[in-house]
Amino acid sequence: MLRSHNRPRFIISDPRRRRSRARFTRGRLRRTSEEERTRHCVHSQKMLRLNLRAMLILPFRTVPTRLKPICYSSSSSSLYSSSPTPSPLCINYTPWSGLESWRQSPLNENRSWGPNGPEPLQRPTPPPVYPNRSAVGAASSLAEMGALVLSTGDPIAKAELSHLAFSRWRNEKLPMGVFPAPGRPARPPKPELVSPKEIPSPRDSTLPLNAYMLHNLAHVELNAIDLAWDTVVRFSPFAELLGEGFFADFAHVADDESRHFGWCSQRLLELGFRYGDMPAHNLLWRECEKSSDNVAARLAAIPLVQEARGLDAGPRLVQKLVGFGDLKTSKIVGRIADEEVAHVAVGVDWFISVCLKLGHAPSSTFKDLLKEYNVELKGPFNYPARDKAGIPRDWYEKSSIDKQEKEQLSVVHDRLASIIAMESENSSLSDN
Repeated sequence: MLRSHNRPRFIISDPRRRRSRARFTRGRLRRTSEEERTRHCVHSQKMLRLNLRAMLILPFRTVPTRLKPICYSSSSSSLYSSSPTPSPLCINYTPWSGLESWRQSPLNENRSWGPNGPEPLQRPTPPPVYPNRSAVGAASSLAEMGALVLSTGDPIAKAELSHLAFSRWRNEKLPMGVFPAPGRPARPPKPELVSPKEIPSPRDSTLPLNAYMLHNLAHVELNAIDLAWDTVVRFSPFAELLGEGFFADFAHVADDESRHFGWCSQRLLELGFRYGDMPAHNLLWRECEKSSDNVAARLAAIPLVQEARGLDAGPRLVQKLVGFGDLKTSKIVGRIADEEVAHVAVGVDWFISVCLKLGHAPSSTFKDLLKEYNVELKGPFNYPARDKAGIPRDWYEKSSIDKQEKEQLSVVHDRLASIIAMESENSSLSDN
C-alpha cells in the first residue's frame, strides 16, 4: 500500500466511496484556480496509475515466519483496503494425522531392502571412503553440510552423505548456519541428461519394463535429495525468520529421499543394471531453479506439485510391476509412495504458514504462483492420497481453477473500467 505522512493513499474499493470521493473532488476543484486544478488532475492521474500497480502486483517475495495453519486473511482486504486488521477466514485444511509423529521419529537406519522389507544396511569394514565425507564430518552447520551434499556428484556418495549430514544435525545439535548454495548440484557422467522427447519409450529401451520404471524412479529420488537440500541451503539466510523447524523438516525429507534412492539402486543391481544405464531428463531441477528467489513458489512447485505427482503415479506403477511379475520391486515402489505422503504434508503445512504471514488466501495464492512460474498441474489425481496429505481439492481441481480465473478477470475488468472512468472525469474537469 502506498502511504504519505503515515496516512493511507486512496485505493479504489467500495463504489460508494468512489462516488463520495468524486463529489468531494468536483467540489474542491470548483473552488481552486485554473493552475491548481490542472496540477490536481496531473497528480490524480499519476496516483491512479500507481494504485493500479499496487492492486495488480502481489508481494509474494516476502520471507515468512512460522505460524500455525489455522486461519488466513482475505487477500483482497489485506491488499486493497486501508483497514490494518483484515477479518480472518477459516480454511478447509486437515493436516496429515502422522505429521507430528514423523517429525519426532528417530533416525531411520533401514537403508537396505531385505527379504522382509526395509532393514539396516550391512556396512563393509572398513566403510567405503566417499568424496566430501571428511568435509561433511567436519562441517559446523546444517547449511554447510547441505552445500557439500549438493556438491557431490557420485549418486551413492550423495545418498550416504545426505544421511550422515542429517544424522549429525540430529545427534550433535549443530546450528542451522548460513552457506551459499551452488548454482546447480553436481551430477555424475551418467545418465546422460536429455529432453523428455529424447528419452526412449519402454518399448524402445534396452532395459526390461521393471528396470525401466525403477531407473526412472531412482532418477526422481536422486533429484529429490538435491531439491530438499537446495531448499535448506538456499533459504538459510532467512533461518531466523523461517524458524529451525522449516529446515529440520526439509533435511528430514532429504534423508528419506536418500533412503529411497538406496532401495532403488540396490534393486537395480539385483536385476543386473545400475543407475545411469539409460538417459534421463532434467525437468525436476528446472522447476527448482524457477523458484530459487521465492520460498512460497518453491513450496508450491516442489512438494505440492512434483512430490504430489508421486502420490498420483505410485499406485499405477505398483499395478504395472505386479502385472510384470516383479513383486519385490512393486513392494519397494509401494513403500516409497506411502512415505511420500509425509513430504507433501510438510509442503502443505509450510505453504499455509507462508500464506498466513503474507495475509493471502492459500488456494488462490497457490494457483497464482503456478501461473506466474509456469508450473503445470497434470492429472489424473489420486484423491485419497492427496486428501491424506492434506492438499485441499479446491487448490488443484480444474473446475476450481477455471472459476478463480473468471473471477480474477471480472475483478480486473471492473477496476480498469473504474480507473478509466475516473481519468476521463478528471480530464473533462481540467478542460472546463
